[in-house]
Amino acid sequence: MGAPLLTRALLITNPAAARTHAKAVGAIQDVLVSGGWSVEVRATAGPSDARRFAQEARGQDLDVVVCHGGDGTAMQVAAGIVGSGIPLGIVPGGTGNVLAGNLHLPRGVTRAARALLTARPRHIDLGVIERADGPHYFAVAAGTGFDAQLMADTGLAAKRRWKVGAYLGRALVTLSQVKSAAHRVTIDGVGHDVRAAMLLVLNCGQLPPGFIRLRKGLEPDDGWLDVVALRADGMLESAAAVLELLWRSDNGGERGRVWWARGRTVRVEVADAPRPVQLDGEVTGTTPFEARLLPGALAVLVDRAWKGSRHG
Repeated sequence: MGAPLLTRALLITNPAAARTHAKAVGAIQDVLVSGGWSVEVRATAGPSDARRFAQEARGQDLDVVVCHGGDGTAMQVAAGIVGSGIPLGIVPGGTGNVLAGNLHLPRGVTRAARALLTARPRHIDLGVIERADGPHYFAVAAGTGFDAQLMADTGLAAKRRWKVGAYLGRALVTLSQVKSAAHRVTIDGVGHDVRAAMLLVLNCGQLPPGFIRLRKGLEPDDGWLDVVALRADGMLESAAAVLELLWRSDNGGERGRVWWARGRTVRVEVADAPRPVQLDGEVTGTTPFEARLLPGALAVLVDRAWKGSRHG
């Protein structure tokens, strides 16, 4: 019998995402190589590098592309391999690491790398927004309003130092300034008029800082985009809206502060001036935007025990 074939992997890393980048990359390499993998490492130097590296990997006969960074880096890598069948392996190393949390991946670098050795590929849905410069993808959420403005206003240095705490600190400072605006939300061709301070188009049910778990069954492979809008003006109403979001899974209707809907194509327009739009924590353009579901578009490496929604 011949020697077993090596698993050929490309490791794409984002030095800006982690404070201990060199040490983490060395640990990932050691684990994967000791597990019989062949690993090439490429580090990003600019915002488009991760996507370009992943696109170039499509023609290199690779078995897996591994990402070490945050959600933004993971989605740049995903954008480069979407539809190729090459699975994405994730070693969390950024601010929120929300996708990794929804997939129940280990948080520590060494544990996450070790988990890749026995993981299996599973297909999850993606959302896509077409812009003038091409398609932009998200695996967790697209949003506008308070969250997107928060991400636009939080600097890179603060994110590197404080991680999710940078967002929480900024949120406490700006909550008193929260104001709702009139939105026109068109879901699978049906229009809705909604007032909201924050509107999210969700592909995942777990949001930062990690303990926020929304509707049961809202999983990254359920075949739907879920829309949630929070109506609030000022700090007290914002707190009331968040409590309603956490404790009620139904649609609040006209009297409630939380509005839910579900579909596969979602167009969002805001009546006043254009607002920033975030995709998985990265600010990408402004309103209006239209998000479309891509069922099962991305293969990711997950633990064999992860069930998701499809159990397949």
